[in-house]
Amino acid sequence: MKLPKSVHLVEVGPRDGLQGSPHYIEPVDKIRLIDQLSDCGFKTVEATSFVSPEWIPQLRDHAEVFQGIHKNPDIRYPVLVPNQKGFETALAAGVKTIALFTATSDAFTQKNINCTVAESFKRFEPVVKLAHQHQIDIRAYISTVIACPYAGETKPTAVAEVAKQFQALGCYEISLGDTTGVGTSETIQPMIESVASVIPMEQLAGHYHDTHTHALDNIRTSLSMGMTTFDSSVAGLGGCPYAKSAKGNVATEAVVQLMDSLGISTGIDLEKLMQVVVFIETF
Repeated sequence: MKLPKSVHLVEVGPRDGLQGSPHYIEPVDKIRLIDQLSDCGFKTVEATSFVSPEWIPQLRDHAEVFQGIHKNPDIRYPVLVPNQKGFETALAAGVKTIALFTATSDAFTQKNINCTVAESFKRFEPVVKLAHQHQIDIRAYISTVIACPYAGETKPTAVAEVAKQFQALGCYEISLGDTTGVGTSETIQPMIESVASVIPMEQLAGHYHDTHTHALDNIRTSLSMGMTTFDSSVAGLGGCPYAKSAKGNVATEAVVQLMDSLGISTGIDLEKLMQVVVFIETF
C-alpha cells in the first residue's frame, strides 16, 4: 500500500466537538482551547458556528470567541454558517474562512436545517456571492455519506452529486461525513471512488465518526486511495445532535498516533496535544 509522506488534519473539536456538550462552556475556556490547539501545529482549527442560539445554544458566544482567539496568520480558523444572516455576523467578526453544510438526504436536512437538500443550496447562493465579493474562502461538509438515520443507506452516486454542486460554488475543500459512524472499508471505498471520479482527491477530506470504532480503519482505507486530509476532534469530542447513534468524532490524538506508526507526518506535537486533552477534562 502506497502511503503519503504527510497528511493535513483539520481540528473540529471547538465547533463540532463542543456544540453537543451537555453543559455550557464559558467563552474564556473555548478561547483557551483554540489557542492551545493553535500551538500544537495544526494548520486548520474550526473555531465555532455562527448559527442561531435557538438551534445551538452552546455556541451562542460565537463572535466573542472568534474575536478573542489569538489568530496565527498561518492557520485557518473556519466557522460554520447556515445562511446569509450567519455569514454577515461572521464577516463583522472578522472571519476569513466559512464552512457550508448539507447532507445527501432530504430527511436528514429537514431534521437538521429545516429544508431539503435542494433548498439548502438555494440558501447558499447569497452566502457564496457575498463570500466571493469579500474574498472569503469556503469549505463544505456533506453529512450522511454512508447512511442516513432516517432514510437508510446512501448511494455513492448521491454523494458525488452533492459534491459536484459544492465544487460549482467554488469550495476549496469538501469534507465527506460518515455522520452515523456505520461506515466500513467496504462502504467507504466505493463512496470515495464515486466522489473522486468527479472531484480531485486533493479537494476531499474524510470526516469519520467513531461510533462503531471503524474510524481509524476508514482512515487507513482513505489513505490507500490517496486522500490526505482528515477531520478529527481532540479527545473525541462531539457527535451529531440529529443522529443519536453518533457517539463522537474520531479522536485527534488517535489519528496522530496512527500516522506516527505509519511514518506519516502530521506536523502535530503529540505531547502538547495530550496536554490539551487533559485541559478538556476540566470542562
